[in-house]
Amino acid sequence: MQRSKRPLYFLSTKKLVLLIEYFTPYKPTTYLFERQEKNTQYSARSLEEVLKKSVRLASINKPVTLHWLRHSYATHLLESGTDLRYIQELLGHNSSKTTEIYTHVSTKNIQQIKSPFDDL
Repeated sequence: MQRSKRPLYFLSTKKLVLLIEYFTPYKPTTYLFERQEKNTQYSARSLEEVLKKSVRLASINKPVTLHWLRHSYATHLLESGTDLRYIQELLGHNSSKTTEIYTHVSTKNIQQIKSPFDDL
């Protein structure tokens, strides 16, 4: 897995506190989340299993995948008014066309658009 060169400016303070609480006892050396063997990253399959277990423990009955979480994150950013170019940067998309797939999902902002005819 390639390390991100993007800054962590989008990391919330709450998440940063949780990461510090995690980091302090475990002291990862190469990857933030390492397997029990130091300097070894989790496989995609392992991450899916962790997510699957978390979904089950939270009694969520909908299908959830890592990609779905990423997609939801981008959609929520878009719905909260984040510019598509920023979302593109956060997700690491090279092309804005890739990021534009999220625009067809969000209808929340479209419903809030006021027609200029309402002022006539």
